[in-house]
Amino acid sequence: MLFLTEKLLWGRKVLKNLYNGYLNILEWIDERVGITDITRSQLTEYKVPANLNYWHSLGGLAIFIFVLQVATGIFLLMHYVPEADKAFESVKKLTEEVPYGWLYRRIHAIGASGMVFIVILHMISVLFYGSYKRPRELNWVSGFILLNLVLMVSLTGYLLPWSQLSYWATTIATNVPGAIPYIGDEIVTFIRGSQDVGQVTLNRFFALHVTAIPLILGLFIAVHIFLLRRTGISEPKWKENKKGDK
Repeated sequence: MLFLTEKLLWGRKVLKNLYNGYLNILEWIDERVGITDITRSQLTEYKVPANLNYWHSLGGLAIFIFVLQVATGIFLLMHYVPEADKAFESVKKLTEEVPYGWLYRRIHAIGASGMVFIVILHMISVLFYGSYKRPRELNWVSGFILLNLVLMVSLTGYLLPWSQLSYWATTIATNVPGAIPYIGDEIVTFIRGSQDVGQVTLNRFFALHVTAIPLILGLFIAVHIFLLRRTGISEPKWKENKKGDK
């Protein structure tokens, strides 16, 4: 019993020293960067309208899902093989043999659908509240671009398991531009990289899904947040009118 008590006291002392070291490092950084002032002005003491509701949290929820997608996507990328004859088997192995691989894949799949749904819902709420009007037109434009990027990253990721469902769904989706007169066939070939969905298409979609689109998406998220901070969070017009009447 005495031995256990000594171990607990020793562990408490170690944790206390680690915590004090963490505080010292944080204080050292704060003296040079001013991280406390930034945290206070941008997070803990940042002023927002008093009448916000759950609709105003959809943008933050979409960002959270994006971060979750990046985290789970990195894990999936460690086990995925982007080759037409190995992609399906690598996904199968990930799901059945890798510890918690099925969970990461399920979170990633549900997160993709959830992100599309949340972003669309966020756009609808912006329309409903009239938040796209002056001076927030650029917020709306950047948000519309983000919606299209989310749809693109979902489409490119859907092909990667290389199952019958993903193959034929991608075939149908990429056939849609073919209805455009004169240039439709060229657009389809450009998207696929060939006449039919194959290895070249998988290469393109893989590269877009794991590098190009997420980087562009992250850039536009930063722009969107910057514009939001510059123009401020919009309040419902009827709330503003009610305040004016008082």
